[in-house]
Amino acid sequence: MSVLAQRLPSCPSGVDSARLGRLAIASLHAELACAPKPGLVTPFTTGSHDDMDAGTFLRSLFALRHYFTAIADAGAADAPFASLRAHGIAAEHAMLRATGGINTHRGAIFSLGLLAAAAARCRRQQGHAAPAAQVCLAVQHWADAFAAAPLDANSPGQRARLRHGVPGVREQAAAGYPVLRELAVPTLRHALHNGLARDAALCQTLMQLVAQVDDLNLLHRGGADGLAWAQQQARRFIEAGGAFAPGWETRLHGIGEDFVARRLSPGGSADLLACSWFLLQQEVA
Repeated sequence: MSVLAQRLPSCPSGVDSARLGRLAIASLHAELACAPKPGLVTPFTTGSHDDMDAGTFLRSLFALRHYFTAIADAGAADAPFASLRAHGIAAEHAMLRATGGINTHRGAIFSLGLLAAAAARCRRQQGHAAPAAQVCLAVQHWADAFAAAPLDANSPGQRARLRHGVPGVREQAAAGYPVLRELAVPTLRHALHNGLARDAALCQTLMQLVAQVDDLNLLHRGGADGLAWAQQQARRFIEAGGAFAPGWETRLHGIGEDFVARRLSPGGSADLLACSWFLLQQEVA
């Protein structure tokens, strides 16, 4: 039996790992369904991608449907990072089989998987759901181990990280995901509390991320100039009122056309967006 299919014994604290797993998958689906998203795949467009569409993402999500439950089980059982990593490797293999070798969710397998494990561990320790910021910081429990784990030096993200000298997802995780704690989750929470519908709040949060994150996908596709251009477009959108301003969808659709013309896609920001939605939802679930 593969690691992905294995189940750990139920945690005596009663942590509902299956519920956390469903929230993780639902968060990735919410990110996919959200539109318009400049350069990214939605149900209506392939964005800047020639090799994937919404169907590719849905096949990937189906392949990952047990992974987040399994890694939450491991987190609740206080398993070492080696166990979490084994689940992640099996999940990546399942994703690639389902998509014909296309990387749809590698970043989310790492970051959202760690957050699901951390959320489950916090619940075991406290007996209730933890605030989003606490879950982010709880990932540091495994920091020494995942910092020492081998990297795929040939992946586009790692090549971009080394070429441009910017932190990647491991560095973000080791720091307790400050971009989630200090930017993405507060932006999303504020947007929802101030009346934006889910998709509008997600778009607002995505553009805040694009404006401020050194997105490795943007660096890989457009280099430093492409990243700077994308950040400028996102800042202008936010400064004009973002998703709170009338006509925001039309403006964002236009920005998206420019992203596609430049073949830019903020995939790292999209992963962080899904993580943000998960962190908010697990607080009340």
